[in-house]
Order: sequence, then C-alpha cells, then structure tokens
Amino acid sequence: MPTASEKEREEAGLALYVHWPFCLSKCPYCDFNSHVREGVAPERWERALLAALDRAAADTPGRQLTSLFFGGGTPSLMAPLTVARLIERAKAHWPAGEDPEITLEANPTSVEAGRFKAFAEAGVNRLSLGIQALRDPALRFLGREHSVREALAALDIAKAAFGRVSFDLIYARPDQTPADWRTELEEALALAGGHFSVYQLTIEPGTAFFQQHRAGALATPDATTGARLYETTQAVAEAAGFSAYEISNHAKPGEECRHNLAYWRGEEYIGIGPGAHGRVGGRTPPEARRSRQEIRLPERWLAAIERQGHAIEAEAILTPEDRLAEFTMMALRLRDGMTRTGLRRKLGLEIETAFPTGVLSALIVGDFLVLDDRGLRMTAKGRLRLDAILPRLLGD
Repeated sequence: MPTASEKEREEAGLALYVHWPFCLSKCPYCDFNSHVREGVAPERWERALLAALDRAAADTPGRQLTSLFFGGGTPSLMAPLTVARLIERAKAHWPAGEDPEITLEANPTSVEAGRFKAFAEAGVNRLSLGIQALRDPALRFLGREHSVREALAALDIAKAAFGRVSFDLIYARPDQTPADWRTELEEALALAGGHFSVYQLTIEPGTAFFQQHRAGALATPDATTGARLYETTQAVAEAAGFSAYEISNHAKPGEECRHNLAYWRGEEYIGIGPGAHGRVGGRTPPEARRSRQEIRLPERWLAAIERQGHAIEAEAILTPEDRLAEFTMMALRLRDGMTRTGLRRKLGLEIETAFPTGVLSALIVGDFLVLDDRGLRMTAKGRLRLDAILPRLLGD
C-alpha cells in the first residue's frame, strides 16, 4: 500500500507532453501528426511552445512535474537550447521534489546522434531511439533515413550521453517469420539498455502503406503468424531479463517509462503542441476531469498561439462512463492491470459493480481475465485479444 506522502505526491503529480510536429520525411506506415516542411521558424516555435506552457501552468496550480516527454514528429530536430528552455520553464511552473523523468524521441541518423550530448546537457535524462529494425532492407521498406550501421553507432553514443536509453522496433513486416524475428530481436536485446518497445506493423488509413495495401501491392502476416511473432517477442524478452510491463513495452526492474505509466494509470497529463491531448482535473472523486485537444495543423496552431495565447481546439468534461472506459482501456494494457485501489481512488468504484457481471464472469471463466484481491488484469491469452475483449467488457 502507498504511504500517505506517496499518495499525496501521486495525486499532485503531472505528466507533460510536448509535440514537435516536423520530420525530414514521412514514413509510409506513420499516421501520427507529423509533417514535412521546407522551412520552420525555430524562434517563433520556441516562443509559441513557451507561451502554451505558460497557459497550461495557469490552469494547473499546485502540481508537481513527474515527467516530461518530447514526442513528434522528430523532436531531436529541435534546437537543444529550445529544449533546455522548455525544461527550465516547466520545472519553474511545477516544482518537483525529485528530478522528473525527461525523455526525448530521436532518430538514429548520424546528424541527430551528433546532438545527443547537447540534449543531455539541456536536461534530457532519457532517450527513446527510433531504430525500428536491424535489417537494412527492412529499414528501406519502412522508409527510414538511417542504416543499421548508423543505428548501432547512435545507440552507443546515446548510452554514453544518457542515463537511460530505450529503442523502438517494428515487427510483423511482410514475409517475416518467427525464426527471423527471434534472431533479429536477440541481436537487438544484446545491445539494449533497460527498456525497449515493440510495435506490430499495422496498416492505418491515410498512410502510404494503406494505399499500397488497398491496391494489393502490400501484404502483411496473417493473424496466426502475427500471434506467433508476438509470442516470440515475449519469450525472447523474458529470457533476456525484460518484463512485459505493458503490451508493447518491456523493461528491466526500475526502468519502466514513468511518463507512459502516467497515461496507463489514469494520472493527470498536459499536452502542448499541434494535436496534443491532455486530461486534467479529476484527481479524486467527485472532481471532474477535463479532456483537451490542441489544434492539429502546425500553421493553424502557431497562428492561434500568437493571436490568443493558446491553441485549445476542443475541451469537454468527461462523463463517468467516459472515464471508466478510458481507465479500463489504459489499465488493462498493463501487466498489473486495473488495481482495486486505483479504481476506487480515481472513480470511487468497485470492479465487481463497474462492469456487467455476466460478461466479467464469462471472460474470467474463458481465461481471458484474472480477478483477485489486487484487481483485474489480462491473462497471456487475453492480451492477444485485448481489442476484441474491451468492447465486450465495456458493453459497446
């Protein structure tokens, strides 16, 4: 059980996300809010992000910054001095008793790797490296700007510059077999620090891969092969000492990403930058929780900040049903699942009464869910079918 001081710190904690929307090129699988632009005015963007930060701070007094995550886009294209100023301003607005986790996403090109030391000096203490594959043909297929040699060199530089380093990999690529993936993943984990993330390649509307797939020019592994690839991931990671603390994220003890845990545990977070989302308020019942989304298009976001000091496009009070749905969808991604303490503290509910009794019982009997004194969580069988189970559990 958390102590009183730990509980107070958790309730006062705030995670901050800063979105840098620009990339050098658009990857064919990517449906994130990322854009390629010939010219970006770095000074204007720095001023705008600082102004958005000031506005967000005015709405969230009394919080403590627990984590800051620079995502994108490609935030390693930002000037290190801009990153330093944003970190300094965030710490001034939300003083923390201990150093917050500060993560920056980066691509492993030689140009960006040359800036890692400057980002560390700016205050970044955790780097997330978008390696994606350790096979050059796969990197070309995925539209990546780097080679395997550059990725490995960047990983070495990152380890020397930062206390904590993670990397991303993409699996379920066309014609990839479990044996191929096992070999590649074992090679990657032999070089890993304390954390890595793996994502199954999905074909998202609006992407170049979606157009190719619809035209019959791109085939991905079937569901059975996808499941075998996922199971291979779990086995290789476990053998290397990495625990799957979340469906796509693996860590050695103490190396879990604190920022993403804030999302999955239903804590407060603020998002600034084009298209960023936030959830503020609702730290304990019956306090309301507000959802916020900022303007998505970079040029419109920048103009709004310069005109009115904020770029909030949509804001709403979440209904109790919305909050339960969000909390469930996030918490059940975690190995520890939905804790009884967390559900009571966030929503004032008990697991047995929060969900339809017949559905909950059937999912437990079917070995998809486990319910015990700690709470509700997915079994290994259930994690493979999470997307199908959630609508049943939530009555959708």
